Amino acid sequence: MSTPYYLSDNLAPVPDETDAHDLPVTGALPPELAGRYFRNGPNPRPGEDPGHWFAGHGMIHGVRLNEGRAEWYRNRWIRTKKFTDNAPFLGDQGLDLAAVTANTHVIRHGERILAMVENGLPYEVTPELATVGPCDFGGRLTTAMTAHPKQDPVTGELHFFGYGFFPPFVTYHRVSADGELVESREIEVAESTMMHDFAVTEHYLIWLDLPVVFDLQRGAMPYGWRESYGARIGVTPKAGGPTRWFEIDPCYVFHVGNAWEDAEGRIVLNAARYAGDVFSSLWDRISGTPDPAGQAATMFGSVLHRWTLDPATGKVVDESLDDQPVEFPTFNDGLLGRTSRYLYMVGDQAVVKYDQRSGARRVHPTGGHTGEAVFAPAPGAEGEDDGWLLSVVTAGDASKLLVLDASDLSEVASVLLPRRVPAGFHGSWFEDPTAH
Repeated sequence: MSTPYYLSDNLAPVPDETDAHDLPVTGALPPELAGRYFRNGPNPRPGEDPGHWFAGHGMIHGVRLNEGRAEWYRNRWIRTKKFTDNAPFLGDQGLDLAAVTANTHVIRHGERILAMVENGLPYEVTPELATVGPCDFGGRLTTAMTAHPKQDPVTGELHFFGYGFFPPFVTYHRVSADGELVESREIEVAESTMMHDFAVTEHYLIWLDLPVVFDLQRGAMPYGWRESYGARIGVTPKAGGPTRWFEIDPCYVFHVGNAWEDAEGRIVLNAARYAGDVFSSLWDRISGTPDPAGQAATMFGSVLHRWTLDPATGKVVDESLDDQPVEFPTFNDGLLGRTSRYLYMVGDQAVVKYDQRSGARRVHPTGGHTGEAVFAPAPGAEGEDDGWLLSVVTAGDASKLLVLDASDLSEVASVLLPRRVPAGFHGSWFEDPTAH
C-alpha cells in the first residue's frame, strides 16, 4: 500500500525531538534581529496515520536569534491530551476541547505563547517550547478558538472566533490587552462551515461563510465542498449590531491578507482565493484520496483576490489581482485593520511581494519548498516594509531559515537547520522585549 500524500515528501513527519546550538549562518544576520522564530505544523509520531494532513499532532520548530548568531534550534511536540493520553475529542461526556492537536499556528499575546488549532482550545507553551497546558481564559472560553486570531495594534485586544459542529455554529470573542476574555457573542450562520480565517478592520469584523460544510462521511476532517450552500462575506460592527451579508461567487479562502476601510467607507479585503474545483482537488489529495486530475492538486492553487464591500449600497466588487498561484499572505502586523501597501505571499519555490498601491509584483526564487514568510519589523522602523521576512525553505533533506530584506526581497542571511523541517502551516516572530 502506497504512503499517503500527507505523509510523503515535503509533508513527511520527523520521528523525534532534537536540539542544536550555534547553527551555521550564511551571510550576516542583523544583530538587531533578536528574538525567536516559531513555526507550527502537523507531525504524527512514527507509525501513526491521522487520515488527513490537518490531523497530525502539533510540532513547533524554533530558532533563537541573538546578536548576529543563531543560538539554537529545537523542535517539540505539543503535549495535548490527545498526544499524551490519546483522549477522544468526542466522548461520553461530549466534546473535550482540550483533546486536540494544536498544530496550526503559534502566537504571543500578553504573557502567553499559544499554540492553536481551530477545533478546540489553544495550548500555552514556554519560550523554550515546553507545554504548559490548555488555555480557556479562566474558564470563560467554552468554544473552540480559531488558529487565526487578530491582535489590534492600537488597543492590544485580541479578536477571535470559534466554530463548531452544533449551534451556535460561530461565536465571536474579544480578549483584553492584559489577557482577559471580556466579550462573547454569536454570529448567525445557517450551518457548520469550515471557517478557517476572518479579518478585522478598525470598526468591523469580516466573516467568510463559504461552501465547505460539515460532512460526517469525510472522516478525519469532516468537511467537504457543497456549492449549493452559496458564498457570502459578513460585516459586523465591532461595537455590536447586526451582520450585513454580501453574496459572492462560490469559492474558498483558507487565509486572508489585510483588510481596511477606505476613504469612502468601503471595506477592502484581500485574500488567497480557491475556485471550487481547485479546492476540491487539493482537499482530496491532502485527505489521502487519489487525485485523477494529477497536477490540479498543488499546494498553491489559490490566487490573490480582492473584495470591496460597500455598506452604504450593499454592492460588492469582486476582482482577481493576479493569476500566479500563491498562498499564506502576511504583512506588517502593525497595520492590521488599517490601510497597508505591501503583502507577502509564497508560491512554488518563491517568496512574492505585492505592492497593493501600484500593482507591482516582485519575486524571490528560493530553490525549495517555501514556508510562510513572516514579517519581522526592524527596531525603530519608519517605512512599512522596513524589516525582514523569515521563511523555512526545504530542498531534499536540507532545511534552512531564510532571512530576506522585506523592502527588496534580497537575501540577507540563511541559517542551516540541523534537520529537514516538514512543510507546515504558520509561524510568528517573537521579538525580544529589549529589542527596541
